[in-house]
Amino acid sequence: MNILKEKTTFTRTVAIPGLLVLLALSLLCALWPDRTEQALLAVQSYVYRKFSWVYTMLVSLFFIFLLVLAFGKAGNIRLGPDNSRPQYSFFSWIAMLFAAGMGIGLMYFGVAEPMSHYVHPSLPTVANPAKEAMLATFFHWGLHAWAIFALMGLILAYFSFRYRLPLSIRSGLYPLLGERIKGVVGNVADTFALVSTFFGIATSMGFGVVQLNAGLVHIGLLGHTSFALQCAIIAAVSAVAILSAVAGVSRGVRRLSEANLCLAVLLMAFVLLLGPTTFLLSAFSESLGYYVQRLAGLTFNTFAFETDGRGWFTSWTVMFWAWWISWAPFVGLFIARISKGRTIREYIVAVLLVPSLFVFMWMTVFGAGAIHIDSHVAGGALSALADQPDILLFSFFGQFPMAGALCVLGIVMIAVFFVTSADSGILVMNSISSGNAPNSPKWQNAFWGLLLALISMALLYAGGLRSLQTMTLVMALPFGLIMLVLCFCLVRALHTDMLYHSSNLPYGSRNWDGSHWRERLTQILTFSQKTDIQRFFSQKVRPAFAELAAEFAGRGIDVEVNEGRRGALSVEIVIRHERIWNFRYGVAAERRSISEYLIDEENTPDVSTNKQYIPVTYYSDGRSGNDIQYLSQEEIIADVLREYERYISAVADDKKAMMYVDKGGYAIK
Repeated sequence: MNILKEKTTFTRTVAIPGLLVLLALSLLCALWPDRTEQALLAVQSYVYRKFSWVYTMLVSLFFIFLLVLAFGKAGNIRLGPDNSRPQYSFFSWIAMLFAAGMGIGLMYFGVAEPMSHYVHPSLPTVANPAKEAMLATFFHWGLHAWAIFALMGLILAYFSFRYRLPLSIRSGLYPLLGERIKGVVGNVADTFALVSTFFGIATSMGFGVVQLNAGLVHIGLLGHTSFALQCAIIAAVSAVAILSAVAGVSRGVRRLSEANLCLAVLLMAFVLLLGPTTFLLSAFSESLGYYVQRLAGLTFNTFAFETDGRGWFTSWTVMFWAWWISWAPFVGLFIARISKGRTIREYIVAVLLVPSLFVFMWMTVFGAGAIHIDSHVAGGALSALADQPDILLFSFFGQFPMAGALCVLGIVMIAVFFVTSADSGILVMNSISSGNAPNSPKWQNAFWGLLLALISMALLYAGGLRSLQTMTLVMALPFGLIMLVLCFCLVRALHTDMLYHSSNLPYGSRNWDGSHWRERLTQILTFSQKTDIQRFFSQKVRPAFAELAAEFAGRGIDVEVNEGRRGALSVEIVIRHERIWNFRYGVAAERRSISEYLIDEENTPDVSTNKQYIPVTYYSDGRSGNDIQYLSQEEIIADVLREYERYISAVADDKKAMMYVDKGGYAIK
């Protein structure tokens, strides 16, 4: 009961409308599943038939837009202050975005999609169905799919960590709407993201549990498939996902994602080594080359001149583009959350290439492997199951010497993928519904996990999952257009960012005129210890700030001098404002290591320890600080005034001022 009494951080203007929409649509799909599905299928068919080219153009533009950003000047900008660094290791980062991005779909479609394209090719005149099957699979799961996720994550991460706005969809509209993102438009955008995330996870959970149930029956742990058993699976998976989400990203989600990736590599290695290894490696090389060769044509292809392939195109390519776009709010928010500190170039290249290459290898090992075994070993037994994806994976495993072990490992993989998709989804839903508020009570994560499990069970029982999936795909078109608007907003913000950071940054220590050179030489030959740095603060920094504060006060400007904001030994001078960021110039002592090369060299200053303490500045806008250990009291005052002049000039300039506007209390106070 104490948990329920904890104060909620839910944003009422998002959480309440979101819950009402979720419950209303879920009841609609549960009570009238057939009618709802028929109506939604009619809408989907119309949208796909009339606007399939829009999906193609949107995804193509997203992909090209990311390439332009990655290899342009904007690629050097960090997702956060200039001095920020990634929170997670590269392996942990890739593991988490991979688990959230594709998740259980790799297990469900790894064999099923290539086999389906092999049996039912895009055109009846296809000369080599196996080769074209792998090309289509690479296209649907490769660079374009990850471009959608990468773009959404980039927009959210940039505006959240660079502009200090909430980590939500509305923040991406700031260059267009300004303060109005706090109103109705922002609430609608976040509510849409909440509903889209919930339904995307719910449908994946419903269809994933069917495959997991089929696998347990296949290996003999369960005797049959039943609704009660499927509910038990959902309950077990949801319980683990809730525990992981409550533990947080670093302790729960990260560790599960890393384990998930390790298991995926292990399973893929087993299949690769036990199967036709030489063929699979050759197929990977050839399929990858064929994909690169055909990439431009595939990107813009709408089958306008091959009417026989229109049905295949809308059923597969358009469906996948709609599915990935519908997942973009969820996956993008999660990727953004774990990507602070990386440069735009590093982010785009890694998110596009690393998961795509892994997926290509995965689809080759499972998809091309299944096609090869079906043709040379199984005598068509696997292709006969092309329309039964729930059991196709386990039938594929049955063709190997260690079939039982592979099936068990496959079931474990499905379960872990299940959990990693659900726990990241729970965290994202809580983040959206609470306005990314810090220190949300743990019961809120548990609430979303429980609601997800209950609605998934209800829809599974009523047969409404198909309707829900169709609804999600239909919603993708308007959200794709919203993403296009967000691209425009990102361009405007990046242009402002580059204008601001390309300004000349005068710095006093670079303009030393040679006076007091003996004192400067003594400083150079001395590596400051704690007593030295304390003396520097007491004799130079504090007197400089006190003198400057008195001068500002005499001119009618209120100034604060604060101690201890950036560690025990730090002091800052602050000028507070209502509508713009506070001006801040601070100095903090940083402990740094001294190179072993310098310590071991004889003809250098004597060093008594391998540590030194450096006075480093920090500013309102998060820029990297400067070492001011060689400045005198007067030079420190001059340096503060240079920064203040730069600050006033930037705020006065219409083109640069947006960086300094206080956007709802997210600036450092």
